[in-house]
Amino acid sequence: MQRKRIRLGDLLVENEVITQQQLEDALEQQKTTGLKLGKVLVEGGYVAEDDLLRFLSAQLKVPLIDLTQYPLNPDVVKLIPEIHARRFRVLALSLEEDSVLVGMADPTNIFAFDELSRILKKNLIVAVVRESDLMQTLDTAYRQTDQISGFAEELQDELIDNDQYLNDLAEEVDHSDAPVVKLLQSLLEDAIRSRASDIHIEPDENVLRIRQRVDGVLQEHIIKEKRVASALVVKLKLMAGMDISEKRLPQDGRFSIKIHNRNVDIRISTMPIYYGESVVMRLLDQTEGIPDLSALGMHDDIRDRYEASVRAPNGMVLVTGPTGSGKTTTLYSTLKLLNKPEVKIITVEDPVEYRLPRINQVQVNTEIELTFARVLRTILRQDPDIVLVGEMRDAETVQIGLRAAMTGHMVLSTLHTNDAISTATRLLDMGAPGYLLATSLRAIIAQRLIRRICDGCSVEHEPDTTEKSWLLKSGQHGHQYFVGAGCQKCHQTGYSGRIAVQELLTIDEDLSLALASGDTAEFIQAAKHSQNYKPLGLVALELAQQGTTTLEEVMRISAEIDLDIEHPQKQDDVDSDDRDLSDHHAVVESPSDIDEESPMERTFEFSDNKLTLSILED
Repeated sequence: MQRKRIRLGDLLVENEVITQQQLEDALEQQKTTGLKLGKVLVEGGYVAEDDLLRFLSAQLKVPLIDLTQYPLNPDVVKLIPEIHARRFRVLALSLEEDSVLVGMADPTNIFAFDELSRILKKNLIVAVVRESDLMQTLDTAYRQTDQISGFAEELQDELIDNDQYLNDLAEEVDHSDAPVVKLLQSLLEDAIRSRASDIHIEPDENVLRIRQRVDGVLQEHIIKEKRVASALVVKLKLMAGMDISEKRLPQDGRFSIKIHNRNVDIRISTMPIYYGESVVMRLLDQTEGIPDLSALGMHDDIRDRYEASVRAPNGMVLVTGPTGSGKTTTLYSTLKLLNKPEVKIITVEDPVEYRLPRINQVQVNTEIELTFARVLRTILRQDPDIVLVGEMRDAETVQIGLRAAMTGHMVLSTLHTNDAISTATRLLDMGAPGYLLATSLRAIIAQRLIRRICDGCSVEHEPDTTEKSWLLKSGQHGHQYFVGAGCQKCHQTGYSGRIAVQELLTIDEDLSLALASGDTAEFIQAAKHSQNYKPLGLVALELAQQGTTTLEEVMRISAEIDLDIEHPQKQDDVDSDDRDLSDHHAVVESPSDIDEESPMERTFEFSDNKLTLSILED
C-alpha cells in the first residue's frame, strides 16, 4: 500500500487547530532544537498531545490505541528489530496473514512507513500511539532475556572449548568482544530499563539465577549454563578492582559505567556460598541527580516541620527505619536543601553513595581503623556547620554525635529502629545520657517505602474479607480503595515506582523533660499524645484512601510496625531475658497463692502499660 506525504503543519492550519503564525514560530524552534514538529507543537503549548493524537486519528482515518492497555504478543513485537523500533518510534501490535498492525508515534512519517514495509514484507496497517507510552513500552517489550540467554550459551561454549578462558579474561580486561562482556552488558542494560535497584547473581547446583529487585520485589531469570558464573564473577571483580584470586572471603568494590546515556555507579559485594560465589550489585543512577524532599512523597506538613528542624543552627535529627527504607536518599535530599556556599558540610559514610559538590565526604575504612567515631573527632576540628554521620552504630558514635549537636553543630544521622518513638528509648539503651538527648535531639523521622499503584491501570477495589477485618479493627469505614489491574507500563504488576511513608516526632518540652529524667514510659505516652504526631500506619492508610497505594501495601508495613507501636520498649537486638518489666509497670496478682503442682491456665494481657498475669485453676 502506497502512502502520500502529509505535511502535518499545513494540515493543522487548514483545520484551524493552530494558526499560520504559530506554525511559523514552531518551525523556527524546530530548526534550533531538531525535534519533530509534533513534539515542538506539544512542548510549546500550541496544542495538547491528546488533542493532536485524536486529530491525526480522525484525519488519517487510523485507530488511536492506548498502549498501556493493549495486550502485546512478544513474538509479534520482535518482527521489528529493536534498533528500527526505537529509530522510527514504532511497535508491531498484531499480525494477520498478509498484514501487520503497527503503532506509530508519528503516522505522517512516510520514510518510516516505507522502511517498515521493506523490513516486514507485509501490508502495514497504521495506528496512532502516544510517544511517551511507546517509549516506556519499548523498554518493557524488548527485555533482553533472550539476548542474555544467547550470550550465556556463547560464553558456555567458550568455556568448554578453552579451559584457559578465565586466565585469558584476567589479562584481557578491555576485550569488548568477549562473550562475558556482552553478557554483562546485556544484564546491566536490562536492569536499567527495568528500573532495578539491585542485581543478584547466584550460582545453584545446576543453574545460574539472575534476580533483579524492582520496586522492592525480586524478579528471577534462570540461566541453564551454570558454568558462566565463574567468568562473570572474574570480570566483575576486575572492573571493581577486587582480588580475583580470593574466592574464600567476602569482598566489596565499586565501579562506574555509562548505559543508555545514564551514568550509573555500581557497588558490588561478593560472598562465598556452597556452589561458588554470590554477587550482589547495587545500581545507583547518578543521571537524574538527588530528588527534592517533595519528590520523595513527604507530606507538606511533615516537610515543613522537618525543614524547620534541619535548618536549626544546632541539634540532632535522626532518620530511622530498616535496611532498604530510603533513609540515605532522605538524608541526601536534606543535604541538597542545606548545601549553600556559606555553609560547610562534612559527611562520614560507609560507603559514599552519591558524590555532592561543595561537600566534604569521608568514607569509613575499618581496615586502617578509620571508624565513624575517629572521623567524627577529626571532623569537629574542621569547623563544620553541618555534620552527616552515615549511621549511629555504637555508643561511642552516639555520644560524640550528641556532644557535637550540643556544641553548635547540626548533626544528621540514621538509626535502625522500627518507628520514631522507639528511637529515643533505643538511644537510652545504647547508653546515651538522658540530659544529652533532652538538650540535643530535635526531631526523629521514621519511614518505609511502599509501592505506588500504576497510574495506567488503577481501578476501584472492593476490600476482601481479610482487609475488611483489618479495616474494622483500625476503625476505618466508608472509604474508597484502589488497585492496579496490571498493564504493559507496570509489567503486569499493578505497581509502578515507590513512595516514602513517614512519621515525624518533634521533640517538644514535655518530651525533653521525659528524656532528661530517663523515664521511658512517660516519654512513650507523651510522644503518642504529641501535637501533629501521626503514626506510620495511619499515614500509609491515608495514602491508600487517596488512591496512591493499595491496602495490601498498607497491611504489609503495618504488620512490621504495629507490635512496636503497642510495645515501644521492644528492641530487636535486646535479649528478652534481660528486659526489665518494671519499665512496663508490671503487676503480678497474688504470686504467693500460686501452687506449681496444681493444673492451671496462665493468661497474659497488655493494656494501658500494665502487664497482668491471670491464673485460672481447674
